Amino acid sequence: MAAVEVDELVVRYGDLVAVRGVSFRAEAGAVTALLGPNGAGKTSTVEVLEGYRPLAGGRVRVLGLDPAAQHAELVRRMGVMLQRGGVYPTMRAGEAVALFCAYYDEVRQPAELLGLVGLADRAGSTWRQLSGGEQQRLSLALALAGDPAVAFLDEPTASVDVAGRQLVRQVIRRLADDGCCVLLTTHELDEAERVADRVVIVDHGEVVADGTPDALRRSGPAEVRFAAAAGLDVAALAAHLGGAPVRESDPGEYTVASEGTPALVAALTAWLAERDLALGDLRAGRQRLEDVFLRLTAERSVAAVDDDAVAGGRRGRRGRR
Repeated sequence: MAAVEVDELVVRYGDLVAVRGVSFRAEAGAVTALLGPNGAGKTSTVEVLEGYRPLAGGRVRVLGLDPAAQHAELVRRMGVMLQRGGVYPTMRAGEAVALFCAYYDEVRQPAELLGLVGLADRAGSTWRQLSGGEQQRLSLALALAGDPAVAFLDEPTASVDVAGRQLVRQVIRRLADDGCCVLLTTHELDEAERVADRVVIVDHGEVVADGTPDALRRSGPAEVRFAAAAGLDVAALAAHLGGAPVRESDPGEYTVASEGTPALVAALTAWLAERDLALGDLRAGRQRLEDVFLRLTAERSVAAVDDDAVAGGRRGRRGRR
């Protein structure tokens, strides 16, 4: 049995349907990333799973429990990391961790938790004295106070510096390796690609993709990425490559929509050599998770706009009758 089960979940806010029949699973011992644009329904879904928001339809189970009806039993086995706040500004880091540990029967030691997130030397600092990244790491420590079997992490690396992100990733990986079900939400697609065993993408309240990061990347077209001087004549390069589309995604960053065959790579390097242009960061393969995400959500947005246009036209025709 999956640690988290979501079947045809519906969440409403009055007449607004925020979640429309979402279904997915999250396994124990694995990291599942729930991704989506702002307003896609991620937060509403997680709040139902945590037992803090009622569902309007469908069924959810966390560790085999109904999050609403069996909330008191679930919270003893669940860790929740908020993106912001949750700690009094004048409370010291060590005091906050000790307080949260006191809420549970099965706990980790406060000093152990502070060391786990790299804050052992900041135990005497108040919340307001911590940097944004340190506050985020403290929030993670608080979520782990009860040694949870399932952990809901909201933007766990937001405002965290490079070294801190690496530490947070290690903690998340260790959690999963120890058997915890980790369900995280993030807007950092690179983060999800690094830490997630499974990715669920939601948009307009519906699941649009569900699979491993590698499987989702392979669902997109093959491409070749390379770096060179900004402002290349992409039309001329495309013609030289036999018509393969070339675009400059960012200044000096190019994408060729084609398989990275030896012949194509040779043609690309020859074209650059003729113009005495340096080649950098050459990569061939499938799309990044970020590209897959943008493609899927863009397709949904275009479809929504088309549907609205059709509906508007029908309303207009009815209004003229």
